[in-house]
Amino acid sequence: MRADKAVKSPAGQGGPALAEPRPSASEQPPRTPAKTGSAAWYSMRWLERLWVRPSGTRAAQEAAAPSRIAVVTDSAAAIPPEWLAAGGAARGVVVVPMPVMIAGRIFGEGTDDLTGPLSVALAEGAEVRTSRPSPGQFESVYRRLEADGATGILSVHLSGDLSGTTDAARWAAAAVSIPVEVLDCRTVGMAMGFGVAAAQAAARDGVDLAGASAVARAVCDSSTLRFLVPSLEQLRKGGRIGTAASMLGTLLSVKPILSVQEGRILPLEKVRSLPKAIARLLDLVEADLAGRPGAVVAFHYFGNQSQVQELTLNLQERHPEVRTVLAQLPAVLAAHTGLGVIAIAVAGRIDDDGDAGPSTPD
Repeated sequence: MRADKAVKSPAGQGGPALAEPRPSASEQPPRTPAKTGSAAWYSMRWLERLWVRPSGTRAAQEAAAPSRIAVVTDSAAAIPPEWLAAGGAARGVVVVPMPVMIAGRIFGEGTDDLTGPLSVALAEGAEVRTSRPSPGQFESVYRRLEADGATGILSVHLSGDLSGTTDAARWAAAAVSIPVEVLDCRTVGMAMGFGVAAAQAAARDGVDLAGASAVARAVCDSSTLRFLVPSLEQLRKGGRIGTAASMLGTLLSVKPILSVQEGRILPLEKVRSLPKAIARLLDLVEADLAGRPGAVVAFHYFGNQSQVQELTLNLQERHPEVRTVLAQLPAVLAAHTGLGVIAIAVAGRIDDDGDAGPSTPD
């Protein structure tokens, strides 16, 4: 799933959705207090108010006194559009689009509707390429933020083992006069997006650059991302698994559950048949939730929204206290997973020592 390697051509339908938890405050798990002003404190506050839109005085204050620390990310963070809109959980975050090339035409994630063209290309086996944003794109964004009054920029990007995006951002950072911290979050998708949104919430509260970076790192480090695909062919084309492994999986109907660990895509388990693999994936997520009170979960899809939406509702019925997000996987990632991908990211509440609560190991 390296975001800047060639592959042959997943697809999606509809937009992302949010689901609020249903229990009363008395049913919420106990929370460990965090020291006011710490990275853990801001992370917890972000998780607690994730689905609460600002209103009245709070909204007016944010409009009148925007944060001096700007937060930038790339489209591989998979942040839902409504989170980026006014009043959304990630409002104010600047997303640099990652290019996707289909049949010789370059599309910009977030600037073009890629769902249809990419779905067709993948279904037909046409070649799809993805790339990192150019250093010039980052420099243009950084200079605009500096001109708008930012005194520092936190630029959070997908794992350097999956893309050269962090390199492009670092080259651009050297060209501007204000401090720019480029953070390789070592993950991708909403496992990364949760950290970006948390850092932006902290920046709105006035933390400095180091503080916002600490929040992003804490949330990203505490997050997990597991996924499965109906076919291993797209991952093979992207160079993520070997030809022999992909053929064996196809012949034996083995459906590996994969995870992003330490910035790399690694096999977690091999399961016979897709239904059993889906059931096992949900089991792993539930085990993860058992050790993460106050966790939030993101479900990603591409070309299979109804299927993944059903899984989301299933989890909500079994764990009504858990907040969930349903969001299409970005085209820059879906190009490497193929149609029908199911990816689930879990972000745990941060304890007062800045670490995530206990969780099941990958």
